[in-house]
Amino acid sequence: MKRFEFSKLMLVLGLSFIYLPMLILVIYSFNASKLVTVWGGWSVKWYVGLLDNQQLMGSVLRSLEIACYTAVAAVALGTLAAFVLTRVTRFKGRTLFGGLVTAPLVMPEVITGLSLLLLFVAMAQLIGWPMERGIATIWIAHTTFCAAYVAVVVSARLRELDLSIEEAAMDLGARPFKVFFLITIPMIAPSLAAGGMMSFALSLDDLVLASFVSGPGSTTLPMEVFSAVRLGVKPEINAVASLILLAVSLVTFLVWYFGRRAEEARKRAIQEAMEFTANEAWSPTPARPQAKRQPATA
Repeated sequence: MKRFEFSKLMLVLGLSFIYLPMLILVIYSFNASKLVTVWGGWSVKWYVGLLDNQQLMGSVLRSLEIACYTAVAAVALGTLAAFVLTRVTRFKGRTLFGGLVTAPLVMPEVITGLSLLLLFVAMAQLIGWPMERGIATIWIAHTTFCAAYVAVVVSARLRELDLSIEEAAMDLGARPFKVFFLITIPMIAPSLAAGGMMSFALSLDDLVLASFVSGPGSTTLPMEVFSAVRLGVKPEINAVASLILLAVSLVTFLVWYFGRRAEEARKRAIQEAMEFTANEAWSPTPARPQAKRQPATA
């Protein structure tokens, strides 16, 4: 009993440590006072004032655009790398390839950002691209970083799949390309959604990589918040952070809800197919009626 109470206490403390700062952030975004540490009553003027802050809103839209591009590209590249690591088991350099895919997970972001900056500078001198650092370079840097997370998540899902379903489809005449899009992709859809959401959140939150590879006119929201916090936290920062927190929470809930429904439907369909196959296998085969022998005529 004491052990159970201690576990509940630690759970409450852990959740409070994670979510209490977010709750305080949302509450103080409705603070009427300009001083974020002094409560001056309830007000929504900071949310209305966001529409007039063109610099802050521009960084928000820019960060959301980069995060969406990063999520799509990271899911595509991470899924391809996961298929190579799990399905192509024997080829030269497999260990090296796996290490290169997962290297961004353990490499410090400062080292990654500096190496990408030197790469972009060298490319600009050799081939003339990129002429200036901006949204494209930030997107490439975030995709390189986030694809590793997607590869790990999708690889774990692919190792759990029952290959007999794909083999049965190919035995029935389906081409590998069709099997991949109609069978494999729906089965790994929850992991793809999880990888996409993780890439979106990591890109939206990144400060170090964007600081190295960004240029004039490509300031992201974390860079804007960091520069503003050094001079003091502004109430508009609390308001925009609350809106982003609400949007990310809503999208995460919708992805989890529809992903769970799709997974339950898939398991239900597999169970019904197994029961139908079992019933067909154990049902007795009806005997064929024998034709009556006609009497011989003299």
